[in-house]
Amino acid sequence: MILTFCLCLSHFLIIFSEPCSVCLCLSFTHTHTHTHTDARTHTHLPPHPPTPYRQLPHAPEIPSAALSQVEKRAINLTWAQAFDGNSPLIRYILEVSENNAPWTVLLANIEPKSTGVTVGGLIPARSYQFRLCAVNDVGRGQFSKETDRLSLPEEPPSAPPQTVIASGRTNQSIMIQWQPPPESHQNGPLQGYIIRYCLSGLPVDCQMKNITRPDQNNLLLEDLIIWTNYEMEVAAYNRAGRGTYSHKVTEWTLQGVPTVPPGNVQAEPFNSSTVRLTWSAPSPQFINGINQGYKLLAWEAGQEEDVTMVTVRPNFQDSVHVGYVTGLKKFTEYYTSVLCFTTPGDGPRSPPHRLRTHEDKPGAVGHLSFTEILDTSLKVSWKDPNEKNGVLTGYRISWEEFNRTNTRVTHYLPNLTQEYRVTGLTALTTYTIQVAGMTSKGQGQLSSSTISSGVPPEMPGPPTNIAISNIGPRSVALQFKPGYDGKTSISRWQVEAQIGIIGENEEWVMVHQLPNEPDARSLEVLDLNPYTSYRFRMRQVNIVGTSPPSQPSRKIQTLQAPPDISPYNVTIRTASETSLWLRWVPLPEWEYNGDQELVGYRVQYSRETSKEGVLSHVISDRLEREFTIEDLEEWTEYEVRVQAINGLGSGPWSQPVQGRTRESVPSCGPTNVSAFATTSSSILVRWGEVPQTDRNGLILGYKVVYKDKGSDSVPQYWEVEGNTSHSVQLSGLGKYVLYEIQVLAFTRIGDGRSSRPSILERTLDDVPGPPVGILFPEVRTGSVRLIWQPPAQPNGIILAYQITHRRNTSNSNAATVDVLSPSARQYTASGLKPESVYVFRLTAQTRKGWGEAAEALVVTTEKRARPQPASRPTVPQEDVQARSVMLSWEPGSDGLSPVRYYTVQYRELPDSNWTVHSASVNHEASSYIVDSLKPFTSYQFRVKATNDIGDSEYSQESEAVTTLQDGKDIMEMTLTDSVAQQTRFPKPFSNLINGVLLGFRVRYRELQYDRLRSFTIRTINSPASNWAELTGEPDKSFCVSPPTDLSKHKRYEIRLSVYNAVGEGPTSTPQEVFVGEAAPPQSVTIQSSTATQLDVTWSPPPLDSQNGDIQGYKIYFWEFQMQNETERLRTMFLPELGVKIKNLTGYTTYMISVAAFNAAGDGPRSPPTRGRTQQAAPSRPSFLHFSELTTTSVNMSWGEPGQANGIIEGYRLVYEPCTPVDGVSKIVTVDVKGSTPLWMKIKDLADGVTYNFRIRAKTLTYGPEVEANITTGPGEGEPFISRYGTALTLHWTSGDPGRAPITRYVIEARPSDEGLWDILIKDIPKEVTSYTLNLDMLREGVTYDFRVIGVNDYGYGSPSAPSPSISAQKVSPFYEEWWFLVVIALVGLIFILLLVFILIIRGQSKKYTKKADSVSTPIFIPQLKPLFLLVRPQGSDSEYEVDQNRGGQQKTHSFVNHYISDPTYYNSWRRQEKGVSRPPAYGYTQPEPLHPQPLAEQDPIQPTTNTTPRHPPPLMKGVMYREIFL
Repeated sequence: MILTFCLCLSHFLIIFSEPCSVCLCLSFTHTHTHTHTDARTHTHLPPHPPTPYRQLPHAPEIPSAALSQVEKRAINLTWAQAFDGNSPLIRYILEVSENNAPWTVLLANIEPKSTGVTVGGLIPARSYQFRLCAVNDVGRGQFSKETDRLSLPEEPPSAPPQTVIASGRTNQSIMIQWQPPPESHQNGPLQGYIIRYCLSGLPVDCQMKNITRPDQNNLLLEDLIIWTNYEMEVAAYNRAGRGTYSHKVTEWTLQGVPTVPPGNVQAEPFNSSTVRLTWSAPSPQFINGINQGYKLLAWEAGQEEDVTMVTVRPNFQDSVHVGYVTGLKKFTEYYTSVLCFTTPGDGPRSPPHRLRTHEDKPGAVGHLSFTEILDTSLKVSWKDPNEKNGVLTGYRISWEEFNRTNTRVTHYLPNLTQEYRVTGLTALTTYTIQVAGMTSKGQGQLSSSTISSGVPPEMPGPPTNIAISNIGPRSVALQFKPGYDGKTSISRWQVEAQIGIIGENEEWVMVHQLPNEPDARSLEVLDLNPYTSYRFRMRQVNIVGTSPPSQPSRKIQTLQAPPDISPYNVTIRTASETSLWLRWVPLPEWEYNGDQELVGYRVQYSRETSKEGVLSHVISDRLEREFTIEDLEEWTEYEVRVQAINGLGSGPWSQPVQGRTRESVPSCGPTNVSAFATTSSSILVRWGEVPQTDRNGLILGYKVVYKDKGSDSVPQYWEVEGNTSHSVQLSGLGKYVLYEIQVLAFTRIGDGRSSRPSILERTLDDVPGPPVGILFPEVRTGSVRLIWQPPAQPNGIILAYQITHRRNTSNSNAATVDVLSPSARQYTASGLKPESVYVFRLTAQTRKGWGEAAEALVVTTEKRARPQPASRPTVPQEDVQARSVMLSWEPGSDGLSPVRYYTVQYRELPDSNWTVHSASVNHEASSYIVDSLKPFTSYQFRVKATNDIGDSEYSQESEAVTTLQDGKDIMEMTLTDSVAQQTRFPKPFSNLINGVLLGFRVRYRELQYDRLRSFTIRTINSPASNWAELTGEPDKSFCVSPPTDLSKHKRYEIRLSVYNAVGEGPTSTPQEVFVGEAAPPQSVTIQSSTATQLDVTWSPPPLDSQNGDIQGYKIYFWEFQMQNETERLRTMFLPELGVKIKNLTGYTTYMISVAAFNAAGDGPRSPPTRGRTQQAAPSRPSFLHFSELTTTSVNMSWGEPGQANGIIEGYRLVYEPCTPVDGVSKIVTVDVKGSTPLWMKIKDLADGVTYNFRIRAKTLTYGPEVEANITTGPGEGEPFISRYGTALTLHWTSGDPGRAPITRYVIEARPSDEGLWDILIKDIPKEVTSYTLNLDMLREGVTYDFRVIGVNDYGYGSPSAPSPSISAQKVSPFYEEWWFLVVIALVGLIFILLLVFILIIRGQSKKYTKKADSVSTPIFIPQLKPLFLLVRPQGSDSEYEVDQNRGGQQKTHSFVNHYISDPTYYNSWRRQEKGVSRPPAYGYTQPEPLHPQPLAEQDPIQPTTNTTPRHPPPLMKGVMYREIFL
């Protein structure tokens, strides 16, 4: 570009020989507004030689970068020199961008003549990009183009992993942990780690473990040698190779138990109660730890569980060890063994040796007694000593006169002798007799007694006059007067007592015995319980037996004493970040040792590693079994002890237990926070460690919190992961902005507190941004006035403004430039051409130079108007995102005044108001991205334009647009309850779901705290701390069932998140839970003992699921199907296996569930078991009502009892008049069987009498009664009814209706013989005066009386007089009468007989007609004549005759045909006369002659003999005759 300068008195005018849109004018004296009309007005000056104009140098050209072939980790950079701006170059500045980071100055003083430089010291596997700028006297020029991004090749890591530590986990495993190498030394993405380990100090090969996951930072080395020192190294590797190994760390595997027993074990008896053992130590390689000593064991044969043990410390100087086991039984066979033990436990026992302790003197003989006592002799008997202590060789017996040793006589007896007769005694003399056993070791203990010769010993009498003194907490002194000694010495005194509960029927317990003190008159009773009631009595014992008890002493109470024991089973659990949950088993009552109202507990706790004072808390409730220690430090180990206290003092402390509070967020920020601005858009922030006491957990990283101090914007966060990096470069900051910076640390729980105070740091200044808000409020045809606002990004202190204007034509080559003061906000340009378009450029200046220019067009005209609205905005679907959309529109007419900016508004559907999103959209834009919207939300948009005249109308509203779903910022969930069995979380807010909620994800991992110098967290089965996931849909209660693969006795961390169709939201704050399920009690049984008591028993949970000592049980019980309303709880603080639940409701079904609890908490409940209490008396009936009251009857009803308490068997009703009726008070008792019906009609009452009714229900027995009174009789003003008619259709006439109209009629009926009226028809309309009864309503055959009663609102009136008695007999039709049926039957029978007779006659007539024709004989007409029976010939069984003429068998005849065809049939039924013998069954008879003969003249036929006649009479051919007698 060629420049020509013209000199003016007040300014330079730059004339371009080529059109240019950028002009520069330097004004030296300009402080006023200057206008030019035409650049040619200054061309009159004489020509002069051009003067060089100094300006900023141009940017270096053609920069390029390439890897150095000579030097590693170096890049060769070259460029071409550019125009120096007519001023010699001073230097080059080289900036670099590493891995797309902000630009930073790398080299600031490159020689001006250089065209290349080698950049060394770069980091492998990182990408670099460079740019340069030149500097002359005027200033720093523009930067060159960036070089292509160049990546250095990877190299093996140049530094080892950091913070390598190891700790023994078990006797065969070591946990090694490390942190990655510093990021600057990783030299490429890490691919994993190599762990090298071997035995420490031994020339053995190392073993390798390859970790292929770069995010894993721990490893459990397993299958190691027990109690062995290992050395370990860790190296990282990437794709280029393995880096250097870390320094060696050494660690021992934990101790194990010895695997071999001591050797050369020898055992021998040392004396009668001691055994001597010798042995040699096991080989050290088999001890597997530090030898803590030896255990010498001895046990009797057959009693392996009762072992006597002596511990001996190791002796490392001698090769042979010696030990003694004392306190053994004398002359007893024992087995002995020796074992070695370490801290983890005992090693194996040596093979047992059998031996016997030495003999010793025997103990006292047993049961010394005297019998057969005479004046000069007596018989002494005894038994073997209980402790023989050897082989008995015999007995020694001696006797002497009492207190005269010179009279002693001694005899030695064989070992089988257990009685001896002592002779030669003096009568009535007291002797002392002694007996002792003997072994080879000598004479044993003497047993002696005194006796008077000639006086047999007797049962002693009881002691008397018992007095008590010197009462202490655990002892009292008894004084007494001995009773009758039974004529022998007292061998033992016995003291019995009633303890706690004193009464005549209470048990007496032996509490003390005093042997071999016959002259004692007092004794001390020891080992009593403090603060306990006692009553004593005594007995005395001689050789005969034990005396009866003495009279009881007075009741006393021992003194108070501090508790003797501490609460046991003390356990501690983490409750929260600042609290621990402590539990213990309370003291039983008999251990209070004082007033129970003053018994309590003292909890003492202190930090385990702190030297600070010990804190304590007193709990005054003696039954309390848990306490939450509050206000503790986060993530701190505490030691806790508990002791019982009473009114007199404190008991012993329990064994200390350790617990750690839960991890929390750091309670303060890092220290030594500093900030340093490196560029105009970046600040370097550094910080130190968080104080150890304020970390409250494992620091996982840091967050830098920064915001513009002068704005109300939300702070921004820059996260730095890991605890090794303590600095960060904040980039992308605003230029020349004062930032408020803080740093916080975070743990897995969340963010801690920010550092205090805030650090203030301002970014460096830079060239400013363009001025904003350019408007032309005054436009004339020859001048315009321009106003503006300072740049939105001043990026420094504004030093000046520069304004340039020219005509917006292609041939315009002159521009007017003015420099204004920084306070100027307006400018007037005059001398302009009318109706022309001018371009104004406005730029600001800081000390870094001129900034970006703002351009504006203006038309020199006076015809301006407001702009027209833009078109309706459209939103293409492809431009819709979850939180932003892109609007597009077409501009409207600008009204001859260019549009300066657009305003975009939006509103959230359906109800929100319009909100301005931006009021400074570029005037040249026809599209705009609206951001910061809500996901999955419907919006509408509109646009308006603004020019110098004003605002246009808003455009039409766009169509509704719904943003997409988003998963990045779904609300964070908060767990409200986490247990091993269920996780509950609140319902997410719908406005934070950012879409349709599809489900949840539960992440869980096992935690284990390692007791190292600092606590770390790891996961079993997943060294990289991976999270297991459980995905599902939440139920209505937002309750998540726990995963099923959790392990018992483990601690887990749980996080929860929700997700929609786009993605998953942030996870919740971790919740820590402990899995230690206890199985429920088993075999729960219920026994009903009474109506108000259930006896419940159960078995404890299986031993492997008790998870500790069971401290007690909780019994939940409730009425069946009423758990929410009636559930109650009873807690037992002792592990008993039964309870009696009292005060229950009778005959009620209860559901009972039992749960055990231990120090960790309550176990699961057992399945509910059903039980029912026994029956009891029911409660009173719920009500008693009366209805249908008449003068003589009432209908009574009642309700069931509120509590049946059993099966209702019936009710008992008792009623009686309140005052006697006719001088008689009749009490009526009615028992109603069954539970229904619940009403009864009471009749035969007296008119106008008040009756008292009482009713009660019955189960096994009667319950309480409910009672009420009722008065019979009509109410005042009731109608009178008269009778009319006597038919079954009753007629009546209305009587006086009384004070109220009649509403209905009632018909009553009664059987005439009973006299009790009952309602038959109840609701007869009032208009009816007759009623026809249906006889089906009555009992047939019973005579009834009827009467009618009128009813009005006051009740029943007086009944009418009874009707005449009417029978309820029904009139049946004739066809239902019995005689009609009989007639029909007879007629039918006659008809049948006639029909049969006709048929038979017809058949016989045809047969005889045929026979007469063939034989030519006259027809035989039988006559009615009695015939006798034909006699059948002997030997014949046939009823048939043979027709000799036919030569074949005779045709047979039926029984009926025979008699019907026999003329004698009609007389054959007559009764035979007395004395006539019965004829034979069959016979032959003489045929009658053919001529007629009167019946009277016929001769009787005589019977034939039993033989066949020689000449039989002629017979009618083919006919057999028979007569039957009945």
